[in-house]
Amino acid sequence: MFGPPARVRSRHAFVFIILLLALLALPRIRPARAASDLPEGVVAIGDVHGDFDDFVSILQHERLIDAAHHWTGGKTTLVQVGDLLDRGPKPREVLDLLMALEKEAPKAGGRVVSLMGNHEAMNIMGDLRYVTPANYASFTDSDSEKRQKAAFQEYVKWRNKHSQLLAELPQPMELTEAEWMARHPAGFVEHREAFSANGVYGKWLREHSAIAKIEGVAFLHGGLSPALESKKLDAINSQIHDEIKQFDADKQYMLEEKLILPFFNLQEITAVVQAEIIAERKGRVNGDNKGQEKLLKFLKFPEWLSVRVDGPLWFRGYDQWTEEEGIAQVDKLLKAYQATHIVVGHTVQKSGRIRPRFDNKVFLIDTGMLSSYYPGGRPSALAMLDNGRFTAEYMDQQVVLLAPTGQQNGGVRDAPAPVPQ
Repeated sequence: MFGPPARVRSRHAFVFIILLLALLALPRIRPARAASDLPEGVVAIGDVHGDFDDFVSILQHERLIDAAHHWTGGKTTLVQVGDLLDRGPKPREVLDLLMALEKEAPKAGGRVVSLMGNHEAMNIMGDLRYVTPANYASFTDSDSEKRQKAAFQEYVKWRNKHSQLLAELPQPMELTEAEWMARHPAGFVEHREAFSANGVYGKWLREHSAIAKIEGVAFLHGGLSPALESKKLDAINSQIHDEIKQFDADKQYMLEEKLILPFFNLQEITAVVQAEIIAERKGRVNGDNKGQEKLLKFLKFPEWLSVRVDGPLWFRGYDQWTEEEGIAQVDKLLKAYQATHIVVGHTVQKSGRIRPRFDNKVFLIDTGMLSSYYPGGRPSALAMLDNGRFTAEYMDQQVVLLAPTGQQNGGVRDAPAPVPQ
């Protein structure tokens, strides 16, 4: 038997090659897996700062949510180490998504652990330095203009009743309606209500811990400084919660005494309290010793663990220490807290990459997800499997940061195809 002519065989081979190249060019689609097939690992994500779109992208990339933003992570534990809001355009969407996933994940055997960052604490206490007009605008509705005008009228009445106090302010508060409106844009009043002790986001954020230890790994926003070495993790969490409760109680007292208005920010509250104390001492306003003691005690809030630069929400030592000094410090901390590793966000890594430090005992995972604010930033996740394998997950590749004994560290491979939209 003779085969087909060489010319025909050549044409068949050419067609086969074209088909093969076309198949290789098709996007690879991951088949959906049942919850029981998913590893019981941990995925940690750093600072989001209102970047809802990139947050969704990395969650989908890790197959934790589907195209409709519902939980598909099975038994996986998702840890978000704080700073969900401020700066970026969609803080409410980020908060709403994580609140929903927190309820959905347990139904599949998974878990969502959302920790408190310094920006969560700042919004709770009214330190609004990083809240943008667009952030406020996301809280507006059809009645926002009425609320804004009503709040200004309330402020005018407050000023008229506190002339003696206002005389003691080191810097005058807004005098004109235009000045007040500029500093209290549409949505401002609603924003403050939403983050109050009874607000939808305020209630949820006040439940968050500063630190979680999962599978022997300590997760938190800023870091555990050597100054906290003698404190237990539960005690640190309790102290942060107690300080926020104290702030809420102090603010409620000031509201009842009509010393402040509900929408005053932290800087305004502080200035008013300082002025009130001075006015009382000069006899310009009536006061009592018990009330003054409360106000004086409130002014010590910069010493609180939730506010201090060496506190768990603000500490940046892991990024700033040299390798030599850090290894010694971290070994002591890990021993004190009976942990194997520490994972933190807070400090943006200039490389836009997750950074392991101190013999791979600390992982810095804030890669500047909000790239419009942090040039070169990108969404990322730190994946941790039960066998001790740590990988940095990016949209375009996966990097092995720490592998179990006998496996190679530092491997790089292209990331699998994302979940189809």
